[in-house]
Amino acid sequence: MDYQTLTCARDNGIATITLNRPDKMNALTTQMRAELTFAVTEAGRSARVVVLTGAGKAFCSGQDLGDSVSAANVDLERTLRDEYAPLIRAITECPVPTISAVNGAAAGAGANLALAADVVIAAESAYFLQAFARIGLIPDAGGTYALPRAMGTAKALGAALFADKITARQADDWGMIWEAVPDAEFETHWRARATHLAEGPTATYAAIKSVLRKSWHHDFEEQLTLEARHQGACGKSRDFKEGVLAFTEKRSPRFEGR
Repeated sequence: MDYQTLTCARDNGIATITLNRPDKMNALTTQMRAELTFAVTEAGRSARVVVLTGAGKAFCSGQDLGDSVSAANVDLERTLRDEYAPLIRAITECPVPTISAVNGAAAGAGANLALAADVVIAAESAYFLQAFARIGLIPDAGGTYALPRAMGTAKALGAALFADKITARQADDWGMIWEAVPDAEFETHWRARATHLAEGPTATYAAIKSVLRKSWHHDFEEQLTLEARHQGACGKSRDFKEGVLAFTEKRSPRFEGR
């Protein structure tokens, strides 16, 4: 695809997808959603880790309310079903680890786009904002699912009802994201995190993602069964053998990944 709203780069197994409408704070349009869905899906087929970040001062300010395509079609149910849901699924179901490197404001659907990733790393100057109630809407783009799981029901309700800014440091303290990082160290830090995952046992990472996400839908016995099945498969992998051998030889493992 000839991207108009994104830039995509590959380096050492890391696919970095950058939302690239800095003059609009990377607000989401119909075209950007389609491009993002395609880019994440394609990256998941060949990269070992996928990173989402934003150009300029914002990560993503949410839906572009001035998008002519969206303005002409006010059927929000259709938009969520046909445009947002495939995008969020592409991120959550990506077969390799995904990182949201939140460089600035993440508001509305932009906040929930970030939270769809496996790991969220934010610059300390960044913030998250569930702005929906300010215009008479509920959190969407998977927000009603992600928020209570990421920060608990009490915090999720407060964030949605009051539509207050949540600083990166608050989000870190509340368990909403993985970590907040000083701005001066932000890019170096998330790139190092991405490199760590890209050099890891990516087939195992896929199993970790699957088992943990499915745990919300299983009772204890079902989860133990699922856990045992996936662990059995991991135990037969070359990466497991390499990990044990590297441990006994006191060296860093050289994982093949998938």
